[in-house]
Amino acid sequence: MRLPVRLLLAALLLTGVVYAGAWATVDRYGASRAIAWLGADTGDVERFPSRAVPRGGPVLELPPGPTLDLAAAWDVDDADALLEQTQTAAFLVVHDGRLRYEHYLGDNGPEVLRTSFSVAKSVVSTLIGLAIDDGAIQSLDEPITDFVPELLDRDARFADITVRDLLTMSSGLSYVERSLPWSDDAQTYYGTDLRATALSARVDHRPGEQFLYNNYNLLLEGLVLERATGAPVAEYLSARLWGPMGAEADATWSLDSDRSGFEKMESGLNAVARDYARFGLLFANGGRVGDRQVVPPAWVELATSRGEETRPHPGYGLHWWTGDFAGTALPDGHAMAAGNFGQFVYVAPDAAVVVVRLGDDHGTDDWPARFAQIVEHVRTDAA
Repeated sequence: MRLPVRLLLAALLLTGVVYAGAWATVDRYGASRAIAWLGADTGDVERFPSRAVPRGGPVLELPPGPTLDLAAAWDVDDADALLEQTQTAAFLVVHDGRLRYEHYLGDNGPEVLRTSFSVAKSVVSTLIGLAIDDGAIQSLDEPITDFVPELLDRDARFADITVRDLLTMSSGLSYVERSLPWSDDAQTYYGTDLRATALSARVDHRPGEQFLYNNYNLLLEGLVLERATGAPVAEYLSARLWGPMGAEADATWSLDSDRSGFEKMESGLNAVARDYARFGLLFANGGRVGDRQVVPPAWVELATSRGEETRPHPGYGLHWWTGDFAGTALPDGHAMAAGNFGQFVYVAPDAAVVVVRLGDDHGTDDWPARFAQIVEHVRTDAA
């Protein structure tokens, strides 16, 4: 009996040493972060270093409108209870530019920065559109090797991958999720030098043929943006989008490390709930804020469209969900930015409605259907 006990004690000691070593090196190795921090969660906003995204210029006001009866929209007895049961942190409904519902739970409030996870992808897509509008990127069909030529030293097939291929998740790059410290999903999330991680991407098949949700695409988009604009992504966001759209608060963008200083492109934007709503309003209003055109209308239409220009996924635009999402079909013309643990910015231009839901967990799989119920309720009330 002594040998098994000794083995158990040795295993426990080894585990403790590995865990302590991981905590001691979280600033140096992505694998250490994956071991020490375990899975991603909404507390990651506090774990990673970050770069400020200052607001600037006039704030787009969101005056209160008639209070939305959320329980009636959902046909439930107690909407607040449903939000609490689903671990919702913030829930906002904006209609015709007026804030018709705003509810926070727990320690959250209008001033609390909440991390976006993959909602950030829709913001990155918008920055690509602005960089094209600025002439820093020639077009969606420009090869990424125009900006990252060193990829060609590893594989000549990188020359076939365009900016469009990255945005439509059809780059043909390999990506395997195994929930292991050295797997692609862990390294693209926890890596301490994400520029190097981006350059380690591997070509698996021809671009433009298969949809694969792949975070290497976002890291490469970050390199393209950084090199095309000559500025850190957070700085470009502040100047070209966050300020012009009328944000009320500074945001932050989580970084891979202080040493590398590269934005976590796939998930790291952190902002207050009302500013996520303002981002949604920008797309509900065709890229306009008042009488100012902030994002080209053609980009808004393309990014949130379905069809040949956003092949090969029929329900995915340029980092916007536009069709089927987790088994629920979005109504025609509606679009949604979606992130892990149920972060959503839902845009219904035909009804002038934006819904923001932020949470610590998904809570339920039927959020898109519930957002559509709100839109129909608002539409019926306005008729």
